[in-house]
Amino acid sequence: MSVYSMTGFGKGEAQGQNYSITTEIKTVNNRFKDFKFRMSSLFNSVELDLRSKLENEFRRGSFDISVTYKRTEKAVTEFQVDPKKVEGYLSLMKPVFEKNNVPFHVSPTEFLRSDFYKDEDETKEKELEPLVMASFEEAIKALKTSRAGEGKKLVDKLLEHLAIYESCLAKIEAMKQEFPEMMKEKLTTKLNEKLKDIKIDESRFLQEVVYYLEKLEIDEEINRAKIHVTKLKSVLKSSGEIGRQIDFLLQELGRETNTMGSKSAVPEISTNVVEMKVQLEKIREQALNLE
Repeated sequence: MSVYSMTGFGKGEAQGQNYSITTEIKTVNNRFKDFKFRMSSLFNSVELDLRSKLENEFRRGSFDISVTYKRTEKAVTEFQVDPKKVEGYLSLMKPVFEKNNVPFHVSPTEFLRSDFYKDEDETKEKELEPLVMASFEEAIKALKTSRAGEGKKLVDKLLEHLAIYESCLAKIEAMKQEFPEMMKEKLTTKLNEKLKDIKIDESRFLQEVVYYLEKLEIDEEINRAKIHVTKLKSVLKSSGEIGRQIDFLLQELGRETNTMGSKSAVPEISTNVVEMKVQLEKIREQALNLE
């Protein structure tokens, strides 16, 4: 089973003795399922069956379905004039002309008008219905292939964005080791500037630094973010309906990333946090198209 994009196109064709059917299905993303049929009223009797097939095969998306039919070349070239209609016309018009002493001349080409064609009987619908179902099945098969191909391309792109996010997270984790010393040096410099002539109790000062650093600790956020990244990778490499799972994990990653940014007092960490947010937004936008 593949991961499917909600964007795709499928086309199916079927031909009978007198008619050929073409079915085209175009899909785009939608939170739910939406079907729009464009076809002759001749097919109203099978519309529910067609909807049912789509319901069973796809979970989400907006579906635009077009079903058209035409006569086969063989049927078009066959002689379609109805002799009874011709005879009826002649028997009606000839006496009228003779009664009024008007010459009655008829050109054979006059009977090539559609008025003199044979009426299409109920066998037309009986022939068309199985052709509709056959072309629809073929279109669904092509659509699934199309959506699976688009889904694979999309997942590959999402993994690229996630790799960039993970790279930034690794940089932050590496900087975290230097964070205590950096903060101690920063606080010492500020205090020396403000309190030049006051002697500072070193042990007391270090206690305050530790307390301050505890409030800025981001170990938990980094660990949780790494867990969510691992889970997101797993979801992207799985199959089936993954769109909503991705959305949930992105919310969790966004929360941890924002917390890291709010606690950060180091420009390098803030820079990486900004890039991480950019990558999460790109993943979110593109993941909307996954089923």
